[in-house]
Amino acid sequence: MNVTAGKLRPNTADDTMTNAIDGGSSSTTSPTSTPDNSVKAEKKKKSIIPKIFSSKRNSRGNSLEDINLQSSDGNENAESDGNITSRRTASLQEASPSTMRRGLSERHSCTGIESLDLSSFDQSMAPATTFQDVRVFVGTWNVGGNTPNQGLDLEDFLQAEGSADIYVLGFQEIVPLNAGNVLVVEDSEPAAKWLALISHALNKPSDDSKDSKSFNIFHKPYLKALSKNLRGESELLKACNCSRDSVIANRRARKLTDPCGSPFNYCHDPSMDDLLSMAEISLPTRLNYQLVASKQMVGIFLSIWARRELVKEIGHLRISCMGRGIMGCLGNKGCISISMTLHQTSFCFVCSHLASGEKEGDELRRNSDVAEILKGTHFPRTCKNPSRKIPERIMDHDRVIWLGDLNYRVGVSYEEARLLLEDNDWNSLLEKDQLKKEREAGRVFSGWNEGKILFAPTYKYSHNSDSYAGENTKSRRKRRTPAWCDRILWRGNGIEQLSYIRGESRFSDHRPVCGVFAVEVEVRNKNTNKFRKGYSCAGTKLDFQECTPQRHSFCEF
Repeated sequence: MNVTAGKLRPNTADDTMTNAIDGGSSSTTSPTSTPDNSVKAEKKKKSIIPKIFSSKRNSRGNSLEDINLQSSDGNENAESDGNITSRRTASLQEASPSTMRRGLSERHSCTGIESLDLSSFDQSMAPATTFQDVRVFVGTWNVGGNTPNQGLDLEDFLQAEGSADIYVLGFQEIVPLNAGNVLVVEDSEPAAKWLALISHALNKPSDDSKDSKSFNIFHKPYLKALSKNLRGESELLKACNCSRDSVIANRRARKLTDPCGSPFNYCHDPSMDDLLSMAEISLPTRLNYQLVASKQMVGIFLSIWARRELVKEIGHLRISCMGRGIMGCLGNKGCISISMTLHQTSFCFVCSHLASGEKEGDELRRNSDVAEILKGTHFPRTCKNPSRKIPERIMDHDRVIWLGDLNYRVGVSYEEARLLLEDNDWNSLLEKDQLKKEREAGRVFSGWNEGKILFAPTYKYSHNSDSYAGENTKSRRKRRTPAWCDRILWRGNGIEQLSYIRGESRFSDHRPVCGVFAVEVEVRNKNTNKFRKGYSCAGTKLDFQECTPQRHSFCEF
């Protein structure tokens, strides 16, 4: 179309011919090309592109008609510079600030335009891990080489009515410390008997009666079955439990919780059933507490028990032993250390029997034993998760509890100690306690904690008596200054001691000592999601369309 006197008229055949000769850019009908016409043609070529884009900013109805008209007639003459300028000015006037604000407000109020909705992300953003309290019972007892009998009642010592989640039980001198046990082969039968007694006390039936003890729990077939079947799946407990694969985790939990539909691992072996039947022995139908680990080194014996439902959360189980006895290496003295993880928290339990002697300077030997144990105890790395650091040293664990016959004495004479005890002046005697003085001087157990001692010295008593050795003529030869040899210490955050007491059993020349702890354990949140690292989104699931913002313009023309 051509512009003539401000009016539009259809193109003629002559116009088409002229446009073809001029390259389709001239707006005149003159067949003669002049320099002025060439300049104008170039300008009009450049004006086509902004014209096309400016036409899109017109109202929807007009813009579509203009674009269709231009595309159908691609060889039309362009408008003059004055008309282009006037159109641009008109477009800008139409797109006034009020129009832009109105378009923005209409966009917000329009239901057809949706944007990304983040409101559900703010709902219930729980942390990846939480903390739970578990109750841990810790007991230590030097039994003086005495083999337990079936009538020994451990319920008072274990405080079974308190129902702890984990029981850590350490014994010293479960066998006599003679050359045969130290240098040749250690006797494991007493350890099996202690396991039988502990299991009977912890897994006592609710309808317990005299008949429950009518059979001999120390019968060899019973001990054989107990030693084999009380323990949890040791290989699974030793393995890494860091897997986030729910299938693997569930399979592991099923094996640990109920291996064969029975609390025992022999899975109703006919030969074992016949053996127990002939001996008229009945094993418990269900274990409330399961043996997690046990280890004997000559006279030192450490066992850990846990609630049945808690066993599946235990992993990375490792055991280390160190002898500090004869020649500094034999097992009549030393320690057993057990490392494990419960959920996301690492634990280490150390049961020790340190150097004996009440002469001046003997406490330095005990300090040396502690230092060598801390330095030399090493646990193998079993974790398969490269991003998680499982401790290999005692001091690297989150929670550490040290128990045992530490053998620290009091720095007073027997006569002076006896006078203080007759007046029940335990505080004055405690001021002379070697362990207290060595800790205050920073020579041993620096940074460790011990509860306040509110009980009488635990060593040394006459046999089957409440009197300290040496108070009568018969026991004068075995006289020792009364002392708090049996102790429990701990290290790490998240540990609160609830009680620290001693038992009153006369079975040994030592009195048992026990403590109950409330321990914080880090537990992984099972609802973790990848929306945000370290957090989980427990809100409603988002539809795909809700997460996809729709394209829109902030300006409407």
